[in-house]
Amino acid sequence: MKTVLSKITLFLVAAVLVISSLGVQSVSAASNPFKDISSSDEEILYLWNKGLIKGISNTTFGADQVVTREQAAALIGRAIGLNGTPRKTKFPDVNPSRYSSGYIQSAYEKGIITGNSDGTFRPMETMTRGEMAFLLSRAFNLKTTGNVFFKDITTNTASTSLYTAVNKIATAGVSNGTGTGTYSPTEKLIRGEFATFVARALNANFKVTYQNTTVENLNVTVNGLNVRTGPSVGYNSIGKLNTGAPFQVYGYNGSWAYGKSGSITGYVSKSYLAKALPASANSRFITLDPGHGGTDPGAVANGLREKDINLDVAKLVESKLKAKGIKVYMTRSTDVFYTLGARVDKGVASGSNAFLSIHTNAAAATSASGSETFYSASVGNDSKQLATFIQNRLYKAMDHPNRGVKNYGFQVIRTNPLPAALVELGFITNQYDASKLASGTYKDRAATAIASGIEDYYNWKAKN
Repeated sequence: MKTVLSKITLFLVAAVLVISSLGVQSVSAASNPFKDISSSDEEILYLWNKGLIKGISNTTFGADQVVTREQAAALIGRAIGLNGTPRKTKFPDVNPSRYSSGYIQSAYEKGIITGNSDGTFRPMETMTRGEMAFLLSRAFNLKTTGNVFFKDITTNTASTSLYTAVNKIATAGVSNGTGTGTYSPTEKLIRGEFATFVARALNANFKVTYQNTTVENLNVTVNGLNVRTGPSVGYNSIGKLNTGAPFQVYGYNGSWAYGKSGSITGYVSKSYLAKALPASANSRFITLDPGHGGTDPGAVANGLREKDINLDVAKLVESKLKAKGIKVYMTRSTDVFYTLGARVDKGVASGSNAFLSIHTNAAAATSASGSETFYSASVGNDSKQLATFIQNRLYKAMDHPNRGVKNYGFQVIRTNPLPAALVELGFITNQYDASKLASGTYKDRAATAIASGIEDYYNWKAKN
């Protein structure tokens, strides 16, 4: 895997928004003027190349500023082609000469924004993630809802509810929440998130698939319990469960639970479910993902193949975690190939509550050395904590440079609903690192450090 030359933040800054007649350009180094944005931040560069967004300067996007309500209205207006001519609006607190006034009035006329109960718009207030869901679902006329559940949003299927708005954008592939089944509707919206969501709404190539996470493990209390396609007896039965069958609950809709038992996923009456027997190991259950495999060798240098190193270390980590009483699921235990999406799917389907992908780094410069661990800020703080606990132990055990903990958009962590990290053990292209990666002693040291870091994470979780 290639080294990352700069720290990436997936959050955009509040930016000045402009419209142009430019079509979609290819995303390349030549079309990326920002020092704080990588070519892997395709959604951001897609909007920039369309002329829909600008940075806070010619060379800085500024990835952590909040989005105001007027900025959100302007970007949405430009994205869907509303009339942006500055003019008087329905709202007394919007200055007719403001760049945003035309877009605000057009969005109001289209029913995209409604303002506040006191008749104001409050253009300079920070928008929340919940407000964003309403804005996007209306602006892009999203109609379809699915079996989507979030721990921090009460299920309410009314057409005007927050749940319905968030459900629509999740079903449309615009958002997959903030990790571990949460959406964080009251959190302030930042530009990185907003621009990413707008790009996904505009371009199907950027869409993500929302995956529910387990909120509760229950058991079936009767024989012949119907699993239905929807939350009422009017829906078709797709299977039956008997007494004692485990049922992973993803969410509740009234008196019905949606979840999975074995290969069957659907709705059952929650009246026939009861608490599962406690299993301490299940509270500490991680997926290990040895990167590459099969026809994909990964990086190759100094007589080594990345896929072999990744698998060797992962197996050692698995053994050490099991000795600590931590349950482990392996996306692969042999030399086979799985797509990145399949790896995420397998981890989520396992019922695990964390995910670690194990890799070996490579760089054109053979002097590059050391370990680094990545997380994606798009799935919440737990991912950063997992990455930090692992990195803090790994570089010391390997006795080489500490390249730090970094926010980056690798697919297996960016699209993962679980707390997820990706660790780079060392550089296969560096002779010094490679000699360690070939050594059974250092593989064991790396595995011990990673296992201890994962244990640190679970100990931290138990206190928070």
